[in-house]
Amino acid sequence: MTSGGAMLARSARLAAVRDRMRELSVECLLLSVGADLPWLTGYEAMPLERVTMLVLPADDEATLVVPELEAPRVAHDARLFAMRPWKESEDAIEVIAALVAGRSRLAISDRTWAVHLLALERRLRATSWRAASEVTSPLRSVKDPLEIAALAAAGAAADRVAGALLSGEIPLIGRSEADVSAELGRRLVAEGHVKVNFAIVGSGPNSASPHHEPGARRIEAGEPVVCDFGGSLQLDDTVGYCSDITRTVVTGEPGGELKELYAVLQEAQQLAVQASRVGVACEAVDAAGREHIARAGYGDAFIHRIGHGIGIEEHEEPYMVAGNETRLVAGHAFSVEPGIYLKGRFGARIEDVVVATKSGPLRCNSADHLLHVVAT
Repeated sequence: MTSGGAMLARSARLAAVRDRMRELSVECLLLSVGADLPWLTGYEAMPLERVTMLVLPADDEATLVVPELEAPRVAHDARLFAMRPWKESEDAIEVIAALVAGRSRLAISDRTWAVHLLALERRLRATSWRAASEVTSPLRSVKDPLEIAALAAAGAAADRVAGALLSGEIPLIGRSEADVSAELGRRLVAEGHVKVNFAIVGSGPNSASPHHEPGARRIEAGEPVVCDFGGSLQLDDTVGYCSDITRTVVTGEPGGELKELYAVLQEAQQLAVQASRVGVACEAVDAAGREHIARAGYGDAFIHRIGHGIGIEEHEEPYMVAGNETRLVAGHAFSVEPGIYLKGRFGARIEDVVVATKSGPLRCNSADHLLHVVAT
């Protein structure tokens, strides 16, 4: 059974989901693999050919349909949902269809396997379908106190790894990017993360590739190294909530061009964080950093949005990007990560996770933003 705090949070989420379903005239929500299921139940389905599905009617009890061999993994709380383990000899799709019980306006997890959706369509005639994210994303994007605490704990753990990087405790010169990436991952786990989601290390010309895949290239003296890493950390009864931090270091005294570029980047990141206030449009957060970079002459070298929502997933709503007029509310959590990339030469990025609060933006990361010289 879940702790009192987690149970109350999930109970409130279920009530909010049902209200949203009624608002959208959705009669039944079907949640399979993806983040919605653990957000509501605390259980993350294995991505198996054996279907797991939470059947959540707007007007009745929720039931988790789960393979019998997976049922022992579920921390079942009968106050939140019923359990329906299914045997290997049963047709799980028929079990789900029976629980849907003639309801015709359905929403289903965006990441449900196509084979399961197609099977349900064959069983459930005269139904209309929509993406579950239309119901859940606006709710999941606004974090409750339990989730904010989990994000803060994940951010603090990632900060400790970043601190080791900035101080020179993690050797760089002569090591391969892949080796440094592996060490960042090991340190995230040592700091309490249950898994590593990514650990980008881009050195020299590779620092100009935002999603560079760390490889065999050995880090040389006198070049920038962009390190972007994060994982999932569990706090008490929460499922894993994500960290995501980027810091850029240089393995020797930086040249004037890098110093100038980095100063612009640092100011842009600060302006975007300052803009991250309740009532401000997501696109305005992007613009606050982007316009500063453009005025400095690097507009064409900033090639991605300034941030993305974060929670159970590394990337979720809201997205800080031009065209997103969604206004921030207290509890929106997202990255602020401007980058400047001179193709084939070098680049830099700074990233923190930020939560919009009534009293202003709250950073979940406090690792130093200065361009540290790491001559090791």
